[in-house]
Parts: sequence; structure tokens; C-alpha cells
Amino acid sequence: MTFEKNRGIMSIEQQQLGNVHLIRVNGRLDHSQTPQLEDRLTHLLEAGHYFLVTDLTQTDYINSGGLRCLVSAWRKARQQQGNLVLCGLNNRLQEIFNMVGFDKVFQIFPDYETARQTLRHPG
Repeated sequence: MTFEKNRGIMSIEQQQLGNVHLIRVNGRLDHSQTPQLEDRLTHLLEAGHYFLVTDLTQTDYINSGGLRCLVSAWRKARQQQGNLVLCGLNNRLQEIFNMVGFDKVFQIFPDYETARQTLRHPG
């Protein structure tokens, strides 16, 4: 697999398989790092890529700005009949998503492959 790495503060890896784009977030998703993820997601959406998997397997923290960033990108994808789904949430992140009700907004999968298959065969 070939990944494109963002050389900024946050480590973001991106890969495309067919019409599905994987965005893998490594580290903390906080106020200093959220703008980089937001820029990456916005760029993909503006380029017409509406099927996105955000892999949070290597993410150990997310703040309200990170949550807003994901919801905003999800809304934009859904407006274009696409979707942004999540995978790999650790117990703490899953707890946060449950607390704020985002487990009802996002489709959350245990791993990337399951998420990708769902986007390839929506329904």
C-alpha cells in the first residue's frame, strides 16, 4: 500500500481504492491538528470524492473541534449522495461518540476493510 503523508504536526495518511478514500489519522485530534484534517477532507470533497473512510485506529484523543470537523465533512458528503464513515475507534473514542450521540450520526465499523466494503456496496 502506498500512503501519502502530511508532513505537518498531525500525521494523516491518505489512500484511494476505487471510489473510496481512506483518511488515517494518527495521534491527537485537537485544536492544533484539526485544521489539517479539515483541509484534507475539504480538498477531497471539493474534488468530487464523496465516499470517505476516516480511520481513527491510531487516534488517542479527539476534542469538540475534531468532532465538528468530522460532522461537517459527513454533511457535505451526504449532500452529494456520498458518505463519511468511521472505523477503528478505541474504547475511549467510542465512549465520546456515544455520549454526544454521534454513534447515531456516523456509521462506525471495527476496521477499514468492513467500512470500505459497506461504501462500495451501499444499501
